[in-house]
Amino acid sequence: MDFVDQINRAHRELLNGERKVITMRRRYDADVEDVWDACTNAERLSRWFLPVTGDLREGGTYQLQGNAGGEILQCEPPRLLKVSWLFGPNPGFSEVEVRLSSEGDGTLLELRHTADVPPDMWGTYGPGAVGVGWDLTLLGLALHLTGAAKPDENTFHLTDEGRRSIIASSEAWGRAYEAAGGDPKEVATAVANTTNFYAPEENPS
Repeated sequence: MDFVDQINRAHRELLNGERKVITMRRRYDADVEDVWDACTNAERLSRWFLPVTGDLREGGTYQLQGNAGGEILQCEPPRLLKVSWLFGPNPGFSEVEVRLSSEGDGTLLELRHTADVPPDMWGTYGPGAVGVGWDLTLLGLALHLTGAAKPDENTFHLTDEGRRSIIASSEAWGRAYEAAGGDPKEVATAVANTTNFYAPEENPS
């Protein structure tokens, strides 16, 4: 599997208002029920994303290991999952919605993340701060659905393929940012900062 090709298969949009909304769409060569199970079955989630605990039903709560947690706001198998997505000691509004629909003999996945983003963070990273993370997550899902092994998340950014994937994602979010009206100079700075955050250049010393 060509990881950069997988990154480039996603379509990205940004609504750059007071509340930021990033949207990703991509197709998987698997049926809706399989993709739904991969996204909601705790045992499968731990294989391609993160271990999850909680009362995993509508109205219940969840916690991803070392990451976000929140409430399961809507769960309509096998088409719609909506959760609050809270991370850190003082999280603002943040929700993630995943919609699945049949497309030919595969599945179209749409992921929408709506959040209040601190101005200093947005000014530094733009949409890539969360966008690259979601790109890598959806890459992990693609690998899982084909039975391929998940790369080591601690060393992926150090590999040539990992770094190229991160750069491709960061630049793609830069294009989405500019398409949403972002100033080209601010976009370029955000892309550089995002790339350096996810895949910093190795210190030659």
